[in-house]
Amino acid sequence: MLERLKEKRNEEGFTLIELLIVIIILAILAAIVIFAVGNTSQSAKQSACNSDAKTVETAVEAYKAQMGAYPATMGALTTTATDPFNSETVGPWLRQAPSASTTANGYAVTIDTAGGVWVATNHDAATSYDLAPSICDSIT
Repeated sequence: MLERLKEKRNEEGFTLIELLIVIIILAILAAIVIFAVGNTSQSAKQSACNSDAKTVETAVEAYKAQMGAYPATMGALTTTATDPFNSETVGPWLRQAPSASTTANGYAVTIDTAGGVWVATNHDAATSYDLAPSICDSIT
């Protein structure tokens, strides 16, 4: 009988303890990955907000340089216009306006007739991007 037990112990395979240890290690590694990747979507939204605001800000300034005045609406940046100085067709300054909405993506970018770029986040009303460039940091 003792010889049979010795033979069984010498068989190849994993014990229950070894399998449990491997499962615990995998669970710990999965938890680390989940916490590391969990904040990525928030960072992506903040980066997209900053990028959209800077792009609109650049387009507004380019529009003013060519047309002599700031655009009245965001739509003016996405259409062509006639240059008031030499009657040539100019524009568009943006392919399309940022389409983020305050409910879906956490922010919206708008402009005013004085050339200001405004960002409305899901936490507060519209704030001037020029005065508060970190406004996009409050997006969740």
